[in-house]
Amino acid sequence: MTQSQTKLTRADFQIDGQVKWCAGCGGYPILAAVQKALPETGVTKENVVFISGIGCSSRFPYYMKTYGFHTLHGRALPIASGLKISRPDLHVWVATGDGDSMAIGGNHFIHTIRRNINLNIMIFNNKIYGLTKGQYSPTTPLGSITKTSPHGTIENPFLPGELTIAAQGTFFARVVDKEPKGMESVFIDAAKHDGTSVIEILQNCVIFNNDIHEQIVAKDVRDDRMILLEHDKKMIFGKENDKGLILDGQEIKAVKIGENGITMDDILVHDKKTQNPNIHYMLARMTYPELPVAIGVIRSVDQPTYEAMLDEQVEHAKKNSKIKDLKGLLHSGNIFEIK
Repeated sequence: MTQSQTKLTRADFQIDGQVKWCAGCGGYPILAAVQKALPETGVTKENVVFISGIGCSSRFPYYMKTYGFHTLHGRALPIASGLKISRPDLHVWVATGDGDSMAIGGNHFIHTIRRNINLNIMIFNNKIYGLTKGQYSPTTPLGSITKTSPHGTIENPFLPGELTIAAQGTFFARVVDKEPKGMESVFIDAAKHDGTSVIEILQNCVIFNNDIHEQIVAKDVRDDRMILLEHDKKMIFGKENDKGLILDGQEIKAVKIGENGITMDDILVHDKKTQNPNIHYMLARMTYPELPVAIGVIRSVDQPTYEAMLDEQVEHAKKNSKIKDLKGLLHSGNIFEIK
């Protein structure tokens, strides 16, 4: 990716027109965090592209002063994949929602991740279809009353982190729309990751699913119901930092330090770089009230990218092929001339 010669600022990525989300939408702080994070990547504005599908989140390309492409419902990832493979110098971001990515785009989602194409995928997870006025989505909690589930949903919800890691994902993080600094930091980490980065954003929809994340993100409870994971640091949480996570057999368990003989030495240390996905998978699946919800970068490992391996394969074929150009191809094999 081409590096910018001059220091960019948020203003360089802000549009002159109006941003048209509902007042109070979680999209506003997400947009601001992205615009603040991009200058820290050092990439030129001309090399940044935002691609989206359909949904409230998918208006994102219109609100960024960069190149962009508003595609069809669920089809942002194949478009983004094709662009990145053909133009590996570009810095490609995908803005998608829990419906756009997990439902009609679900197949593209898992295959993009397993290929490890160098894309940054932001999932705006408000656990509802907002643009189409409040139908339940693949991440809507079991039993929820919505316009399309008047008696309560009877489908188990997807967990984006669970899907990402199960699809052999190399980067997964979770952030909250109420924490701009946390989002900005994670977006920078995702941009620097060489491979598919997936960032689940717990976003509020003030109109059709207001306060859906409030039981864990509200100021008076967040310290006890969320845990910020930091690489090489103990997994501790709580208002008094007196709670932590341990491995009890094959399960993660939340404990209170100082009770039942538990000491700081028993608390797990977060290692986002370990290739073994087992702990990352369990951390991504943690839900309240059984366990605190994990925030921050959960997994970030190094593996070859699809486009790098493809380029290597093409170069090898070109070097070892007897056919070097179109003329050579047309005159290869059994041929005849008409005179």
